[in-house]
Amino acid sequence: MKTYTIAAIPGDGIGAEVVSAGVEVLQALAKRDGGFKLTVDHFDWGGDYYKKHGTMMPENGRDLIKLHDAILFGSAGHPDIPDHITLWGLRLAICQPFDQYANVRPTRILPGITSPLRNVHGPELDWMIVRENSEGEYAGVGGRVHRGLPLEVATDVSILTRAGVERIMRFAFKLAQSRPRKLLTVVTKSNAQRHAMVMWDEIASEIAVEFNDVTWDKMLVDAMTMRMVMKPESIDTVVATNLHADVLSDLAAALAGSVGIAPTANLNPERTFPSMFEPIHGSAFDITGKGIANPIGTFWSAVMLLDHLGEAKAAKRLMTAIERTTADKRFHTPDLGGTAKTTDVTAAVIETIHGANI
Repeated sequence: MKTYTIAAIPGDGIGAEVVSAGVEVLQALAKRDGGFKLTVDHFDWGGDYYKKHGTMMPENGRDLIKLHDAILFGSAGHPDIPDHITLWGLRLAICQPFDQYANVRPTRILPGITSPLRNVHGPELDWMIVRENSEGEYAGVGGRVHRGLPLEVATDVSILTRAGVERIMRFAFKLAQSRPRKLLTVVTKSNAQRHAMVMWDEIASEIAVEFNDVTWDKMLVDAMTMRMVMKPESIDTVVATNLHADVLSDLAAALAGSVGIAPTANLNPERTFPSMFEPIHGSAFDITGKGIANPIGTFWSAVMLLDHLGEAKAAKRLMTAIERTTADKRFHTPDLGGTAKTTDVTAAVIETIHGANI
C-alpha cells in the first residue's frame, strides 16, 4: 500500500477552515479506497506566524516540505500585513523556488450551480486555463528609489525568457491535445508590448508545429475578456502570462458561479519538487470564523492533487461526490445563494464518498 506525505499549509483567514475540510475529505477517500494512505504534516505559516516571528514562514521552511509528495495550501493574505509581504513571503516563496511553473485552473459550471451568464450551462463553459507561474509580471524584478521624494521612481519589470515561454507553451499544447476538442487559445498583448509579448507569440507559433492535431488561435487579453463573456462556447484551453491568466481565471471562476468553487494546481511537471494545490478564493477575512466558507474549491483542488499522485480512481470518486453535492441546493453556501455551512458541505461529500454507488 502506498503512503503519501502531504504538507498542509492553511495560511490565513478561511484557509484554516477549508484546508481542514480538505484533509478530512482526503482521509475519507484513503479509507474508502484502501489502496493508499496519507500522512499529513501541518505547518502554521502565514500572517499569525509573521506577527510572532517577522517572517511568513521559517528560513528553512522549504527544506521542511521539499520531500513531501504534495502540498495542500489554503490562502495568503492578512488585513494587518501588506499584501506584497504575505504573497511574496509565503505562496510565491514556495511556488518559484520549487519551479511550479505551470498553474492550471479548470473552470466549468458544476451541477446545481447557475452561471451569471444568460442561457449558459455546463457544456458551453468548460475551460482549462494555463498560467505561466514562474516569471512574467511576477518575476520580482524592479525596485524603488528616492522614496518619499517628488521624484520617487518605482519599477516592476516583466521578464519573459525563451526557456520559460517554450516550456509553458509546450505544456499548454499538450494539455489541449489531451482534451476532446484539441483547441488552444494563446492570450497576448503584443500590439502594445512589442518585445516580450512578440517573442511570446513567435514561440507559440514555433511550438504549434509540434502539435498538428491542435487547433489554436491568438487573442489580445482585452478582447479575451469579452470573448469569455459573449462566446464562452468558443473556448477550451487557454494559455496566458502570469498576470493575464491571474485576472482571466478569476473572471472565469465568477462566470462559473463563484470563486468559492475554483481550484488551482501549481505544478512542477518534472516532479523535481512537490506541486502545490489550492483554492483561488483567498483569505476572505470578512467571513473568517463564521463557518460559511465554501470548501468546494479545496475539494476540487484535492481532485487535482490525487490525479497528480496517480490516484485516478480516488480523484474520479471525489469529483463525482463534489458534483452530487453541488447538485443539491441544500448544500450551497452563501456565495452560491444558499445557507449551508462548511461542515454541512464537508459531511455531504464524505457521506457520498462512502456511498455504495460511487
